[in-house]
Amino acid sequence: MNKTMLIFLMSTFIFAMSVANAFAIVDPLSVPNNKFGIHILFPSELEQASKLVNSNGGDWGYVTIPIQAGDRNLRKWQKFMDDARTNHIIPIVRLAESNYYFDTKVWQKPRYEDILDFANFLNSLEWPTKNKYVVIYNEVNRSDEWQGNTNPQEYAQILGFAVDAFKSLDEDFFIIPAGLDNGSINVSQMSINQYDFMHGMDEELPGIFGRIDGMASHSYPNPAFSQPPWVLTNKSVSSFRYERDVAERLGRKNLPVFITETGWSRDNLSDEKISSYMRYAFETVWSDNNIAAVTPFILRASEPYAQFSLIQEDGSYSKTYLTIESMPKMKGEPLLEVEEKNMNTSSRRQDLRVKTFKNENQYDESIVASIDKAKIATDFLKWFFRSLNVL
Repeated sequence: MNKTMLIFLMSTFIFAMSVANAFAIVDPLSVPNNKFGIHILFPSELEQASKLVNSNGGDWGYVTIPIQAGDRNLRKWQKFMDDARTNHIIPIVRLAESNYYFDTKVWQKPRYEDILDFANFLNSLEWPTKNKYVVIYNEVNRSDEWQGNTNPQEYAQILGFAVDAFKSLDEDFFIIPAGLDNGSINVSQMSINQYDFMHGMDEELPGIFGRIDGMASHSYPNPAFSQPPWVLTNKSVSSFRYERDVAERLGRKNLPVFITETGWSRDNLSDEKISSYMRYAFETVWSDNNIAAVTPFILRASEPYAQFSLIQEDGSYSKTYLTIESMPKMKGEPLLEVEEKNMNTSSRRQDLRVKTFKNENQYDESIVASIDKAKIATDFLKWFFRSLNVL
């Protein structure tokens, strides 16, 4: 086989892979989209979240919710998806591990088999929309989110493996990397500036930002969660722009942005001021045409997150909640996975008593030993370049 033929085969291979990923998911910005959303902690908060994000003309707003490795309960999470469909909510599911056994102040870093377990589980659920939004962990440029030592090289490999694992089961999975802490600075292995972290990821796995589907951002008003929204820096509510630009330069791909966390602290500012800041941010900074969703942190929480909670501990609504509720919203029209008129949720829930994972398109944990962790295409690439050297 000559070099011309090898180059042709290589180009065809790469083109086929890129086309498959490009057309499987739907660009959320290509359809009418209600970018208003909220971050919640529990599925039981979904109905309340819907009242907020779908208020004043809105429909099909977003919710960001974490799912822990020890919480993969099929009945619970299928009910969540059913309720999301009923309440016209687009779920953004963020993967989370458990606290590290030897130091419960930090989160355990994921293993490759953890990714496979999540992929199998989330693929077994019936989602309300065609796009199945999954965020691969959280603020991994902080050591307490990565078992005590942040490591962009390890995270890049985990992210790349997640892209392959999820999309091998269903190309409708819309893979989003972790939102990074935009207040972190370089302190040994304790924390890494988010932009240096992103470059470290790309150095470990060149092109990784060309394989993802969207960009997550934690565009907090730093420093101290208290900067006015008209302060536009790479550490403020506009940090998503800088993160997006870095990702697009590295990946050579336009990426929709999902601001999955943001908000001002009541420890530093009055609720009145925060509500005015929130309105200003939505109407100006976050009106950016590349933003698909903004899900402020958080709908309801006790300490240590009470400072961000939109519903106060006595159950009353904060001024910020009422401000978001009153803002005009768009009627979103996402492409649905299954038309509601064809759904029979009651019969499906009865089947959950005996339902396990799907037999088709499911990974077994033993596959970890046989899958090259440098990704599926690596063997082909190595063969290709060895062939060029031999000829």
